[in-house]
Amino acid sequence: MNWYLLLKFIIIINAGFAIITVFRSKRDIAATWAWLLVLMFLPVFGFMIYAFVGRKLPERQLFRLQTRSAIKLDKLLTRQTHYLNNARKVEADDVTYKDRSLVRIFRNADMSFLSRKNKVQIYTDGFKLFNQIADDIASAKSSINIEFYTFYNDHLGREIRNLLTKKAKQGLQVRVIYDSLGSIGTHKSFFKPLLDAGGLAMPYLHTHSAIFDVRLNFRDHRKIVVIDGKIGYVGGFNIGDQYLGLNKKYGYWRDTHLRIMGSGVYSLQAQFILDWNVTDSHHQINNITRKVDYFPLNDVEGGTNMQIVSSGPDSDKQQIKYGYIKMIQMARNRCWIQTPYLIPDDSVMDALRMAVMSGVDVRIMLPCKPDHPFVYRATQYYANWLAHEGVKIYYYQAGFLHAKTVVIDDGLSSVGSANFDIRSFKLNFEINAFLYDKKINRQLTDIYVNDIRRCQRQTPKMFEKQSYWLVLKQRASRLLSPIL
Repeated sequence: MNWYLLLKFIIIINAGFAIITVFRSKRDIAATWAWLLVLMFLPVFGFMIYAFVGRKLPERQLFRLQTRSAIKLDKLLTRQTHYLNNARKVEADDVTYKDRSLVRIFRNADMSFLSRKNKVQIYTDGFKLFNQIADDIASAKSSINIEFYTFYNDHLGREIRNLLTKKAKQGLQVRVIYDSLGSIGTHKSFFKPLLDAGGLAMPYLHTHSAIFDVRLNFRDHRKIVVIDGKIGYVGGFNIGDQYLGLNKKYGYWRDTHLRIMGSGVYSLQAQFILDWNVTDSHHQINNITRKVDYFPLNDVEGGTNMQIVSSGPDSDKQQIKYGYIKMIQMARNRCWIQTPYLIPDDSVMDALRMAVMSGVDVRIMLPCKPDHPFVYRATQYYANWLAHEGVKIYYYQAGFLHAKTVVIDDGLSSVGSANFDIRSFKLNFEINAFLYDKKINRQLTDIYVNDIRRCQRQTPKMFEKQSYWLVLKQRASRLLSPIL
């Protein structure tokens, strides 16, 4: 047998299939070249990677998601039209002139209304957060809606499930959405007590099993809790012992989450209902505007104005990324960022570089340890690049940093599920709260300053002392960054 001819034949066939596979779907140039690199240089094995990472959502699911977008928030919340009317007056009264352009971006790109006078509490410790969530669940009167990327079958997961089961037995409407890949190891049988009690639990978009659903992309990365339509939660924590700092690999889990009371909860509730209705076709939530339990009139008087913004692969607008870029552009004094993953695209890189060149104090805080090796090496590469551009890079040393926060000057902030990476910008379903409030900004600033005490700053000179092997891994990971 002529092994040379056989090898040549395999290479040619592989190259043909690689070109057909990559170009059959619409992708940006960076992702196209990254996939060609993988498929061409890893014959056969590259296609296995593509099946796990590169596949698009099926057309049927995309159609459902895009149809859902046509009935977005402004149609669902007709009972709260007073929050949507007189938008110009609302902007003039409730946000600074500088912030109005950001308000308009979100209203036009995501139909996100400006929610006024909310009460907001910030949680950075998992025990305190889930104790409060458990108390709120125990006090629920009508409905509990929960959506998490990760809902593990461990002590905390069972505790939350049992609480939900108890409330379902009391006759409350209880619904749970989880991501099958993010909750790997948690099977539908885990929720059987809840289902038997009359509650509902579904993997997002009917992705029933991580074994059969081999897509790494297009995951439900949102974290939403809504209780009685009056109390809402959004942020970075998931449900599992790991997020209480009980996993020895990661140690203390440093994250940021918000508890919201006020009209901001309407947006969280609406997003959950939209996600639920595309996930479970048999138990649709219909006649939403007639259900006072889902959107009760709310007379909470707080001091925080906000917009809840969602993004995902069902839209090409990348709403949260647009928000991040606009915030960076608006910064005059400081732009402080916390993110576990730093894989920005060119538009975000340019925004950060321009902020530094205009004299803004740009800081980015990252974890000192990886949870995804390739992603972490790519993160180190971009951290090195930005450090040489004048960005102050800090590595958190007291555990694993998973917070996704942005603090701009003295009045604008963001907390949510979206990281500063391409995956969060365009490949996963995310949700963030953008907050227009000096008090919240001050609290997040104090938290950031306290975290810096537990950090080591990584200077350009320190990056230059890294080993050649580490630098090689970083550069190789960076080549794959558009698809990580």
